[in-house]
Amino acid sequence: MSQPLTRGQLAKMIDHTLLRPEATPADIERLCREAVEHGFAAVCVNPVYVPLAARLLAGEGPVVCTVIDFPLGAGSAADKARQAEAALTAGARELDVVQPIGLLKAGADREVVAHLRGVVEAAEQAGALVKVILETALLTPAEIERSCRLALEAGARFVKTSTGFGPGGATEEAVRLMREAVGPAIGVKAAGGIRDYATACRMVAAGANRIGASASVAIISGAP
Repeated sequence: MSQPLTRGQLAKMIDHTLLRPEATPADIERLCREAVEHGFAAVCVNPVYVPLAARLLAGEGPVVCTVIDFPLGAGSAADKARQAEAALTAGARELDVVQPIGLLKAGADREVVAHLRGVVEAAEQAGALVKVILETALLTPAEIERSCRLALEAGARFVKTSTGFGPGGATEEAVRLMREAVGPAIGVKAAGGIRDYATACRMVAAGANRIGASASVAIISGAP
């Protein structure tokens, strides 16, 4: 990028994330306070905490994001759709759904689209958006490109690199490949292993326009 991102510019791109299984309600309360204080785009929490986050963020800037069929993407298409409907009813406005990775690798493209489309349809009815988690560390470059095309076909609004629970996180190479695959049509979210300002800026320079991070406060603290 020609100019460094300011703290405010970067904050508006960040999904302040806490998906650890041991997270408590007090942790979610802190997450939401930080999101409001720093002006983050969203908080990303597990489905059990969507009602709490929605209550805490009512009338505030950050929106509530949750994860669907997380972290494996190995549930049925019907399960994904049911999870999406429940999360939306509870107050989520962004859904990060894990694609069925094994089906993608097997070339079952129609099934992959069907898994994603049920989530997208539920989100569209609620005025929400969907990000498809590819888990790029498990994919070849050709599979990443194909995943992006299928996410576009399903109507997703973002593609996302990683769950943060897989064998690797976001890389500049994967982000660039994803941006090339989707063009300007939809967003690219880099997530997994982003812990400082310089790394976040490299991801944005590679093509990301959303960052998923648990170290969000540390990241923006490094802004000039």
